[in-house]
Amino acid sequence: MKPFANITQLYFVGIGGIGMSALARYANKFNKTIYGYDKTPSELTEQLIAEGMIITFDDHPEVLADYKLSKENTLVVYTPAIPKDSRLMDYFRTHDFEVVKRAKLLGEITKDSTCIAVAGTHGKTTTSAILGHLLAASGMPVTAFLGGIAENYQSNFIYNGDAITVVEADEFDRSFMQLHPTIACVTSMDADHLDIYGAASELEKSFKDFADLVPNREHLLVKKGLPLNGKEVGVNETADYEAQDVRIEDGAYIFNLKTPNEVLYNLKFLLPGHHNLQNAVTALGMAIIAGTPLPGLPKALLSFKGVQRRFSYRIKTEDLVLIDDYAHHPTEINALYQAVTEMYPNEEKLIVFQPHLFSRTRDFAEAFAASLSQFDEVLLMDIYPARELPMDGVNSLWLLKQISNPKKALVRREELIEKIDRSSCKIKLMVGAGDIGTEVMKITKYLSHEN
Repeated sequence: MKPFANITQLYFVGIGGIGMSALARYANKFNKTIYGYDKTPSELTEQLIAEGMIITFDDHPEVLADYKLSKENTLVVYTPAIPKDSRLMDYFRTHDFEVVKRAKLLGEITKDSTCIAVAGTHGKTTTSAILGHLLAASGMPVTAFLGGIAENYQSNFIYNGDAITVVEADEFDRSFMQLHPTIACVTSMDADHLDIYGAASELEKSFKDFADLVPNREHLLVKKGLPLNGKEVGVNETADYEAQDVRIEDGAYIFNLKTPNEVLYNLKFLLPGHHNLQNAVTALGMAIIAGTPLPGLPKALLSFKGVQRRFSYRIKTEDLVLIDDYAHHPTEINALYQAVTEMYPNEEKLIVFQPHLFSRTRDFAEAFAASLSQFDEVLLMDIYPARELPMDGVNSLWLLKQISNPKKALVRREELIEKIDRSSCKIKLMVGAGDIGTEVMKITKYLSHEN
């Protein structure tokens, strides 16, 4: 790949993706000319256009005629989510443009910086967002590429200098092997993406290969119990980086942070859930390793507002709580249940869940059923296919039959408002990684008007 400094134009195929758009924003910051394609308009693509990027929603190569792209000065970047029969990709390849995956460009951009890479099947986005915020709020020269919209910045991109880069190290398609991490963490290694890896053992091997990229194992933080050689992170359990004396006051966690060299007392963290507290301890540990001044960390942590669609409150009144969350794996749903139960132990809870991928639903059906059955009421939407074609016998009705909770039903998109409004549960959660997020604002608006 040609050096980033020598590239004057970039074309992003799938520019509306959360990871792709962060890279596009970075390139735009350095006055590159940015073009892109996505399947459908979104709030994010509207923001990119407002920032000066040129975006089309037509994948016919004829749309490129007015762009004056040349193979000498244009880099084409694509996401693995783009279909193999993409006409644009076929055009670029047959006309000898340099075409690279998103991960390749991310590795090129970050290789000459102190790259802090956040890996794990769960927790990457929240941990990266906490870390990026801790560094930026402490005045550190950081660029952060995030897989979600950080509430503090209303963006998936933080720019406060470029000596340090924070990136999500994505295990999908082994993309994280393109990175050059100076500091890294692994938050979890639960089986996932078995459509890519085939077996959980292969996924585990990939994480071990990623861990081997970190030159100094003192700079690798791992959740306690993972089979990796690094510094352990824990909550109320003996570890190198540990949240001690954890308690809840006024809906916030108060804790002491023990590190290998010191203890920080009475830190306050506003996000609910033990998994988020684990993410915060991991982010604090990496920020300390990166040289962040300790006195400012408590204030920076307290000011972190969260990430959109990660336990995001849409309505919070005495009579109704509506929560929006990205959880799409049984482990994440269990963590969500723990968090909401800790906050609202005596209230009934409705979960509206949109399964993501036929293969994931098939591979973890029993675990999905168990995690969903914990809620008082379950509404199940159709499976969001993303990059996949339907699989015989794998559908939401098949999953619904495995859920033990008797208060369960399938729900069509056009019935969502009616069914959610009719539920007597005070706590209502809309959950999934597909396009359920596009329905949240409609439901929020309706329920807010009703309440």
